[in-house]
Order: sequence, then C-alpha cells, then structure tokens
Amino acid sequence: MLGKLFGRSAGSAEHPHALPVPRRQRGGVYKLQALGDTRVLALVEAARAGDWTAVKAALAPFDLGSEQAVLGQLSVVDGVEEWIARAADEDKGDDELRATALLISGARHISWGWDARTSARAVDVSREQWQTFYERLRIAEDHLLEAAELRPDWVTPWRQLITSGRGMSLDDNVQDARLAAGLRRDPLNVDIHLEWVAHLQPRWGGEPGQALEFAQKAFAAAPDGHRLGCVVAMARIEEWVESDHRDCLQDPRIRTELREAAERSILHHAYERRLGWQGDYNIFAMALALAGSSTASNVFRELEGAYTEWPWVFMSDPQKAYTRLRKAF
Repeated sequence: MLGKLFGRSAGSAEHPHALPVPRRQRGGVYKLQALGDTRVLALVEAARAGDWTAVKAALAPFDLGSEQAVLGQLSVVDGVEEWIARAADEDKGDDELRATALLISGARHISWGWDARTSARAVDVSREQWQTFYERLRIAEDHLLEAAELRPDWVTPWRQLITSGRGMSLDDNVQDARLAAGLRRDPLNVDIHLEWVAHLQPRWGGEPGQALEFAQKAFAAAPDGHRLGCVVAMARIEEWVESDHRDCLQDPRIRTELREAAERSILHHAYERRLGWQGDYNIFAMALALAGSSTASNVFRELEGAYTEWPWVFMSDPQKAYTRLRKAF
C-alpha cells in the first residue's frame, strides 16, 4: 500500500498528526473527531474561538479549494456565521483569502440552513422554518458564487452549490451546469459524485435507479484503488433509505457488487489512506453490513472502532447501529 497515512502499515509509525484514540470507549467504538488529525482540531478550535487570524494560520497545511472533508469540519462549527462575512470583507484586497472566507461562509450557511429546516419530511417543516432555510441558502449561494469567480480552479464551491441548489429546488439545467463545472475541474472528484447521488434520489425529484446507474458508470471509469467505489456503496445505502423494506439489500447480486467495489477501491493495495479515510471505510461498512456481506468484517476491523456520523445518520441511533453491526460481523 502507498502508505496508511492515518493508520498503521508495515514499517511505518503512527502518523505524527494523528489524534490519540479516546481512552473511554463504548463497546470499543469512538466517534472520530476532527478527521483524527491534530491540525484539523487546531483549525476547528480556532474557528470556534472566532479567531480569523488563527484560522488562516491553521489552514496552511490544507487546500480548501479541493479538500471537502476539511471544509466540512468548518461548516458545522456553531457561530462561524456570525463573523466569517466580516473576515471576507477585511481581506477584500487578497482574492485568495477573501475566496477562502466566502467559501467557509457558504458552506456554513448551508449547514446552518439545514439546521433550521431539520431532517423532517417536507410536509412537516413549518413556513417559518422554510423561510429561514431559504434565507440562509441564498446567502450561501451569493458567497459560493463569488468564491468560485475569485478562484475558478477550485472544485469545492461547485460541490457546495449543488447542495444549496438542491435545497432551493433550482432548475435541473442549473444543477446540471454545476455538476459539469465541478467535474471539469476534477473528473474523478468523489465528493461531487456523492453529492450528485444524493441529488438523484426520488425524495429530491430523481427517478429510482438513476443514482445507482450514475455511480456504477463513474466507478467503472476510475482506476483501481480509487475512492470512487464509495459512490457505489453510497448509492446502495440511499436505495435502502428510500425503500420501505429494511432487507432490500439482502441480495446475492448486491453483496457481490459491493464486495467487488470494496476490493477494487478501499481494500485495493493502490488505495491511499488520505486525511479522512475513515469516512470512506464507514460508507462501505454500512453498505456491506446492510447487504449481509462478510466483507464488512474486514472493513470494521481496519477501522478499529473509529465511527463517523455519516452515513450512519440515516439510522435512529447512529453510534448504536454502528456498534451493533460491528459486533454482528
């Protein structure tokens, strides 16, 4: 393997920036914090403190224009929305810094917007919730579009714009253009593909089978060891979410598909464990477990109890579900 950057491999030591595993674990399971990286934790703590100078310093090892996982950590920090727009104005003379602040603001306003909407069914969301949701998404759209204009090489603004566009029910041609813009910048970008899988779900107006077909085609064009296998696994999870039958993935054909996808992506010797690799493994762990595939045991074993909320958030008690399925395999 090309190096388990955030795990262990023969002849290599623990990554110097790896966060220590918490001593207290429930059932041997612990929630992964800050992507398991001390530098990301420092970035998150600076954002919580509202210290833009410290945030800029902590961002030095990262490229938010391509690293969606790091941007995602900032998007869920409460209070960022209160000061990040001012930070963008302060750095008006520096296109990259202004674009960075606007990108963070856009991602945060999307997350903050969904906080207002909640995960309830559309019919159960109040008028006031919808209004707040749209107001926050409109701000996100403005900031993300400016960030994309300032830094036309960045892919993360387009991934975020697909999300905001879905929330605002923008026309298909707008969403298609955003997908195309993202893929022009990075044709094999996993986060863009994962977001499009969500976009194609029937609950958002897509047709049954569309997302899976998109995922299978994308992964077929990827080289061995590429993360794009996660898109197939996520499409199957979404299929389970949409179904009224909890055993809908319990099919030998689906088990074979997921096993082969895992073996050609995260379990392949060419797969590189980059920052946030545990998220890839959690996607496959859930999909394989729901399909009843014994390959799930290999994936859970490599995680060593590291649990990420996504995609387990689709279950009523995510960490409990992770723990239960981990024990079952």
